[in-house]
Amino acid sequence: MLTNYFKIAWRNLLRNKMFSLINILGLALGMACSLLILFWVQDELAMDKFHAKDDRIFRVMENQAWAGQDVGTTPSTPGILAENLKKDFPDVEKAAMMTWENSLLLTVGNTFGKEKGRFASGDFLSIFSFPLVQGDPKTALTRPESIVISEKLARKYFPQQDALGKTIRVDNKTDLMITGVLAELPENNSLTFDYLIAWEQFVKNNAWVKEWSNNGPRAFVLLSPKTDPEKFSAKIKDYIKQKTNQQTTNIELFLQKNSEAYLHSNFKNGTLDGGRIEYVRMFVIVAVFILIIACINFMNLATARSVKRAKEVGVRKVVGAVRQSLMAQFLGESLLISSLALCVAVLVVMLMLPIFNELTEKKLAFRFTDGSLWALLLGLTLITGVVSGSYPALFLSSLKPVVVLKGVLKFKPSATVFRKGLVVFQFSLSILLIVGMIIIYRQIQYIQTKNLGFDKENLVYMPLEGELKKNYQTFRNELKTQPGIKEISASWSDPLEVGSSTIGVTWRGKDTTQRILFNQTAVHYGYLKAMNIRLKEGRDFSPAYTTDTTNYIINEAAARKIGYKNPVGQELTFWGRKGIIVGVVKDYHINSLHVAIDPLILHMQREEFDGVVLARTEPGQTQTALESLEKTFRKFNPRYPFEYKFTDQEFGNNYKSEKIISQLANYFAFLAIFISCLGLFGLATFTAEQRTKEIGIRKVLGASVTNIVLMLSKDFLLLVLLSSLVALPVAWWAMSSWLEKYANRIEIEWWMFAVAVVAALFIALFTISFQSVKAALMNPVKSLKTE
Repeated sequence: MLTNYFKIAWRNLLRNKMFSLINILGLALGMACSLLILFWVQDELAMDKFHAKDDRIFRVMENQAWAGQDVGTTPSTPGILAENLKKDFPDVEKAAMMTWENSLLLTVGNTFGKEKGRFASGDFLSIFSFPLVQGDPKTALTRPESIVISEKLARKYFPQQDALGKTIRVDNKTDLMITGVLAELPENNSLTFDYLIAWEQFVKNNAWVKEWSNNGPRAFVLLSPKTDPEKFSAKIKDYIKQKTNQQTTNIELFLQKNSEAYLHSNFKNGTLDGGRIEYVRMFVIVAVFILIIACINFMNLATARSVKRAKEVGVRKVVGAVRQSLMAQFLGESLLISSLALCVAVLVVMLMLPIFNELTEKKLAFRFTDGSLWALLLGLTLITGVVSGSYPALFLSSLKPVVVLKGVLKFKPSATVFRKGLVVFQFSLSILLIVGMIIIYRQIQYIQTKNLGFDKENLVYMPLEGELKKNYQTFRNELKTQPGIKEISASWSDPLEVGSSTIGVTWRGKDTTQRILFNQTAVHYGYLKAMNIRLKEGRDFSPAYTTDTTNYIINEAAARKIGYKNPVGQELTFWGRKGIIVGVVKDYHINSLHVAIDPLILHMQREEFDGVVLARTEPGQTQTALESLEKTFRKFNPRYPFEYKFTDQEFGNNYKSEKIISQLANYFAFLAIFISCLGLFGLATFTAEQRTKEIGIRKVLGASVTNIVLMLSKDFLLLVLLSSLVALPVAWWAMSSWLEKYANRIEIEWWMFAVAVVAALFIALFTISFQSVKAALMNPVKSLKTE
């Protein structure tokens, strides 16, 4: 019996080659798209879950409440938090501190280079499962003069010998012993580093980390096996208050599972509010949408063409076939088509995977030895086959032999309405994706082109390190005379991120019970000119005013927070240093465009500091300016490699994820429309076939080609218009919710919906017209004769 079913299904495929091709191609594209998305989603969900003790690893977070602001959430904590948690709570099995990524100069003999890594405390490698090819993870970071390097660095700096136990010089001032060599980090890992330096080295150069009032590094804990994370979070909630004996402090601690931090990183007013998980959910929905669209094609074409198989069903029922066996036959046919489509989909995925990896910056692979992959493919085939074939099987198996053997099958109104409903649903999903594509693209374009309040073009920055820190003023004076250079300055922070904040700001009339958070950064002379920041009132820092070393410039947001009516000339005390506000600058973006502009204080730095040199180049003279920078840099800092960044390029890199999402949305929306149009093309072809005689008669009676095309097209176009009425309210709600995540966002405008509807109508009309025109041009003599 199964062999018979297979033969019948195969013969039907060959008999209706065009419709079989449309069904297989539509399902294959839907499956291929879904597979690519599912691979990406699987990789995202697996991030940071490779650690052996993943279920017990947590990062410590802070909720900070400031006057007049929402509660802010940060992973930055006091540098002495981990050791104290381990000491005070038996529930903590291990605890470690880790810094942000640093770029430091490593030197071995004549080999040197700037490498990226972190400082981490002794328990770090015992908490996380970063394997060592050499060394003991339990002791590798316990010695103050120890460093653990990657295999890549070991090959670079010790190509002919074993790196373990050797000495490597850091920043031309500290010799450290290599106590471990790291294996290559897993792909599904969000913590990147090529070396780990013992925590004591960081403490030695940053005394502030010993204070409870200063934040910066990240704290991680490994809880004992039977500890309840929620109960432990409650225990440590007021830990900072207890340690500082300040019951009025506004800082509360809580735990977040480490492997959830990558996807769940956004907090709003102290509570979790999404993150990359929103993109994961969005693309899961897109994958489902596209698969549904492909299945609807199959269902529509199968039910529309059921008239061709009505007599077959009638004969089978007369000779004794029961409904269940007929349903099994038609479901088997749909599963066969689904299986063939899967083979095509796998081929498409294998061809497209390198391009998809380049686009998403992933390293996804088709691993045929992976049992879960085969389970996924089998599940996808069964789901697609059953979903797409269920309604045709139910419909065809329900036909009564007495009716179908009498003559031509007449569709009931309910069947026609259902088929039209499927077309409406299908195009509703497509229009929804087009609207989403337009709004996402516009938002990303808005971010890329938004006026930041400073000029990111022609602005280069490089690390202020080595001998440059000691000879910065001489370096600046000489560089300003070089060709291509317009202005030189320096800052604690790079142009796109002011990462330091403080509550140590007071002024005349301030409510002493209020704890207000200000961003702050130290700068050198010429900062406003180098950044091209507009002064609202007052003046810039100037060497002509010796008191400027204790004076301040604030932004408009800070002026509003302080409340001075005329802030220039008013007193301000910052970190205990009393000074005068000499200028107010127009608000400019000092951090991500996802957040609003916060109060900012600029102050002069009197001592050496780590930061960046800012170089404003003359327009059109970038190459000349870079040559000047390199020549002067090598003169003053010959022991360091010359490295620089373009601010506009780094700005683009900061929003790379959004750009990737925008590109993916474009491709998937196009695919959804293409698959929908495949189905529409099939239905239009079938309709033209069914109405061949009618078309011939109308032409004999004088109907023009235009009349025929309009007659065949209008029903489909009405369905597309109805789809837009269904899709647009949903699209407005969904995209309004998505845009709320951006503090700086576009407004949704009517034309975005109009473009989506017109695009859908035009594409649908183009698809239908191909068959409609062909039918309208057919010779009526031939069509009436063959009919």
